[in-house]
Formats: sequence, structure tokens, C-alpha cells
Amino acid sequence: MIQTERLFNNQEIWQNKLKILIVEDNLINQKIIQKIITKAGFGCSIASNGKEALKALENDDYDIVLMDIQMPEMDGIEATRIIRNPASNVKNHAIPIIAMTAHAMKGDREMCIAAGMNDYASKPIQPQELFKKLEKQISLNNKTIE
Repeated sequence: MIQTERLFNNQEIWQNKLKILIVEDNLINQKIIQKIITKAGFGCSIASNGKEALKALENDDYDIVLMDIQMPEMDGIEATRIIRNPASNVKNHAIPIIAMTAHAMKGDREMCIAAGMNDYASKPIQPQELFKKLEKQISLNNKTIE
């Protein structure tokens, strides 16, 4: 069993009950990521594609998005570009977005960052790596808010 509270260097982040939007079309991956997130004590919702993610971000407040890249209807790159567009109806255009992808080819990370994503995690998702990336993005976001 993973001791999630030990994975965070910053205790303030551990105490902050994050609300995370998981955008993933694969049901098995949804369940795995959801289990990692909920075991850490954070809340989460699931969207199965980019269109569902946009609706969720228009209707609810989230602290961070975990975004798959390849999905039906609308992929993660297109969804991210829309989220970052000030003309879109999402509540927070600056929300941290972490790409999740099985693609580990050269240039994939750069493509995600160029689309407006803040970070990149390779699948299969490793809890330790995910928590480090969450901590980094929330720390950066808190600094820009203060």
C-alpha cells in the first residue's frame, strides 16, 4: 500500500483537499487513476473525452486536470487549446493541466506544452510521479495566486 501522505514534501498541499478532473477514455485507466487520487484523500470527477471535460470545467470548479491525449470526439490537445482560449466558457482558463499519455516519442512532451499543458506524465501512471507533478503544479499555482 502506498503511503500517499509521505509522497508530498509540502504538508500544506497534503492538507489541501484538491478537486481533480480526470479526462480519460479508457475505463480501466479511469478506475486506476481514480483509485490513486481518492486514496490520497482528494476528490475527483471523470470525463471520457475533451467535450465532456469542457462541460465539466464550465459547470464546476477544479484545482487541476489530468488530461489524456488520444480520445474520441475531442482529443486532449484540442480540449487544452479551448480551455486556454479566453473566449471559451470554462471557469478557469489558467487551471493546471497535466498530460497523461502512453506516447513516449520524442516531441510529444513539447507538443503538449505548446498546446498549453503545464506538465506531462507517461502511462502507466506511477503514483509517486503523479504526486510530484500535482505538488509542483499546485505549488506554482499557489505562488501566482498570492
